[in-house]
Amino acid sequence: MELETLIERHARPDMRTRIPGLFLSRVTGSDHEFSMTDPLLVVMARGGKRLLLGDRMYEYRAGECLIVTTGVPVSGHFFDTPALGLGLTLRPETITPLLLSAPPARPSAARSALATGPAGPALLDAVTRLVRLLDEPRDVEVLAPLYEREILWRVLTGPHGESLRQIALADSNLSHVNRAIGWLRANYAEPMRVDDLARRAGMSASAFHRHFRDVTAMSPLQFQKRLRLQEARSLLLLARPDDVAGVGHLVGYDSPSQFSREYRRLFGAPPGADAARLRSAAGPLEPSLP
Repeated sequence: MELETLIERHARPDMRTRIPGLFLSRVTGSDHEFSMTDPLLVVMARGGKRLLLGDRMYEYRAGECLIVTTGVPVSGHFFDTPALGLGLTLRPETITPLLLSAPPARPSAARSALATGPAGPALLDAVTRLVRLLDEPRDVEVLAPLYEREILWRVLTGPHGESLRQIALADSNLSHVNRAIGWLRANYAEPMRVDDLARRAGMSASAFHRHFRDVTAMSPLQFQKRLRLQEARSLLLLARPDDVAGVGHLVGYDSPSQFSREYRRLFGAPPGADAARLRSAAGPLEPSLP
């Protein structure tokens, strides 16, 4: 497949390319990963990956795509490597103008932050032409925005069009939940009350709780806990490996024993042991798309 060849040729360790918003990934390992997502279209050209969002499992492989509509904490692993994929940032300001020409919206509740399915020939052709521009740098400025619009149009008029539409609409259920997610991501160490988050989202507490779980597969409290623990893992690995109690307090835990207990439940080992294992693992961690 031409797309495989192009990604193999242009993928870099930091995944960035000269095309704004386009990322290319080549992964050789299959370690279990914990990460935060952002709105993104991912197309797998080779290999396969399983993702866990809350208690929901998603799987996609070569010729299939993943749509991420908001920033959520996920875990996952590649089950077929080496894996090659591309990611395209989903920006509301790019999607919104396309809604004027898109099919009428169907009434829908808030959708899960993740969706997977076949990419289809038309979408695969459009993303291949976008990546092909990396061989023709002088064409990027003119053609990349056109190909990006085509890619978004293919998604918008396909099976997952409603997910994409939710990103662009300022008054969608997703946009309301996003206000709360944004606050949680910026203030994960702070005390949180669901009623306060509901007010930020402009919803009643019961509607907010229902839509939040629809999108994230977690309660607000579970979401905050996952944010805290993933941030703690990053701090232990990169900055404060010998200060388990301090890191726990920094991410919002008053009780060191509760921090260690919940950390072990998520990552399978106590904080200090988990950080030591990660630091001693052979080779650097490979960045990858969700």
